[in-house]
Amino acid sequence: MASKPGILTEWPWTCLGNFKYLVLAPFVCHSTYTYFMSKDERQRDIAYIIILPLLLSRIIHNQIWISLSRYRTAKGNNRIVDKSIEFDQVDRESNWDDQIIFNGLLYYIGYLMLEQAHHMPVWRTDGIIIIGLLHSGPVEFLYYWLHRALHHHFLYSRYHSHHHSSIATEPITSVIHPFAEHLSYFTLFSIPLFTTVFTGTASIASFGAYVTYIDFMNNMGHCNFELIPKWIFSIFPPLKYFMYTPSYHSLHHTQFRTNYSLFMPMYDYIYDTLDKSSDTLYEKSLKREAEVPDVVHLTHLTTPESIYHLRLGFASLASNPHTSRWYFWLMWPVTLWSIMITWIYGRTFVVERNMFKNIKLQTWAIPKYRVQYFMKWQRETINNLIEESIMEADQKGIKVLSLGLLNQEEKLNSNGELYLKRHPQLKVKVVDGSSLAVAVVLNSIPKGTSHVVLRGRLSKVAYSIALALCQRGIQVATLHEEEYKRLNAKLTHEAATNLVLSKSYVSKTWLVGDGLSEDEQLKAPKGTLFIPYSQFPPRKARKDCFYFNTPAMITPKHLENVDSCENWLPRRVMSAWRIAGILHALEGWNKNECGDMMFDIDKVWKASIDHGFRPLTLVATSTDQSKN
Repeated sequence: MASKPGILTEWPWTCLGNFKYLVLAPFVCHSTYTYFMSKDERQRDIAYIIILPLLLSRIIHNQIWISLSRYRTAKGNNRIVDKSIEFDQVDRESNWDDQIIFNGLLYYIGYLMLEQAHHMPVWRTDGIIIIGLLHSGPVEFLYYWLHRALHHHFLYSRYHSHHHSSIATEPITSVIHPFAEHLSYFTLFSIPLFTTVFTGTASIASFGAYVTYIDFMNNMGHCNFELIPKWIFSIFPPLKYFMYTPSYHSLHHTQFRTNYSLFMPMYDYIYDTLDKSSDTLYEKSLKREAEVPDVVHLTHLTTPESIYHLRLGFASLASNPHTSRWYFWLMWPVTLWSIMITWIYGRTFVVERNMFKNIKLQTWAIPKYRVQYFMKWQRETINNLIEESIMEADQKGIKVLSLGLLNQEEKLNSNGELYLKRHPQLKVKVVDGSSLAVAVVLNSIPKGTSHVVLRGRLSKVAYSIALALCQRGIQVATLHEEEYKRLNAKLTHEAATNLVLSKSYVSKTWLVGDGLSEDEQLKAPKGTLFIPYSQFPPRKARKDCFYFNTPAMITPKHLENVDSCENWLPRRVMSAWRIAGILHALEGWNKNECGDMMFDIDKVWKASIDHGFRPLTLVATSTDQSKN
């Protein structure tokens, strides 16, 4: 929002929320009916029916740019601006599709009102030439002076400051303006289109090409990585007056009073508003190499729909905890296609970059889904991918690599020990984060608790929790004899005295892992606390009980460039396994944490608190509250 919002700031359909697309429904229905259902051939006009595919193509076009920009800026090569993007920017730019709805309405209304727009030919060369000339002349010239006017204090504070709230831009930053600004922009861009309509030179190709050109140049100018090769300007030097670059426009967002031109910098040259560092920044950005982080967190995809929740997916979904949504069922063809791509594309990819004080962080993802980790015939492939990632991190000089989710599964690679045995000379420290996960669970148990139930598939974390609790004199109850025997074999004789096999469900504190059934949850007393120690949260079956998040902590403010949620965790909350890698680098611990290796739990917990991480209190107090 602008600092002093003016009139016509809000979009007319803001109150409709996610139902805003319904404003297009009457026109979509009418165009579909007249084309497919009408018996009169004269009413069937491809120019009318093609408006909807054009709008859909614009959404896809923008999304491709969003994903590409986020991937490239996370890697770091050719990145222009290093400033961080936070949740407030994602929220502010979440309505980027409003301008597509607005344009769609105007296209439909314009078609119905203008007889000249009916039955346009697919192609007319003269119309395309007219649009090109009118854009280069009147549109670019008028936009330049409109843009300078918008930087006057009166208009800037009421309108244009909303756009300039984003210093580090994303592609869709280009269309984040108050409604009044979009009215003025559409008026400008409609000059070539209306001219061709009224002169009878309009065509479907000219309309589609011009709209696509505007979207392409807008997205490119705000993508925050340089992609225009230098040889283009060497072959044809005058091109620099007719085509801007991402670095050129980025200076407008960092300096504000230079580089006002739309897509053609010639007016900045003519009126002496060219930023003198434009060429320097351009060449510097082109030479910039991929960033080498200090810490890498290696994760993987979870459910098929998680592809949309990735930071490289839909920004608005990635900025909120992962939840299943009904409309994902409508997207199953895209989901199926994405699954096929991940099966074919067998290489880890960069998802996210962050900064913690002076420590550079990256998140890498294995292109495999959770279900694949439980397929025996997939284990070798997954282990190879993890091993390749570790070797790549070692070759790049990365200090620490933490294993997230099932990448540290005991049955898969013995909590990462497999890779250390294969490569004992590794310099990168491999961390499974078990010690901090244990510490988080222990510090989540209410003070004064004298007995707990431990239920779920036993793991390295579960054994360590049971040992720590028993040593502290807290009684640990198991509900199955097999679990009791396995735990008892891992405990010291003194600690084992506090381990009991129980058939009762009296305790109101349950420490749970994978494999907790709904039937067992239903047997727990009312008001039971379910505290997970596993990587994945239990399925919530009770409305009268309390469910903690998986082991995680709230991050401090100096963790920068945080604009997405880690799986199902709330904003600015990070899993213990991921935090462990950061602590490893900050503290300079020169040991691996894999296999049976565990760090001092109290020492790890103190380090996390000292570096600003805070315990995560009860987030979802019941299944009802978790839905709100």
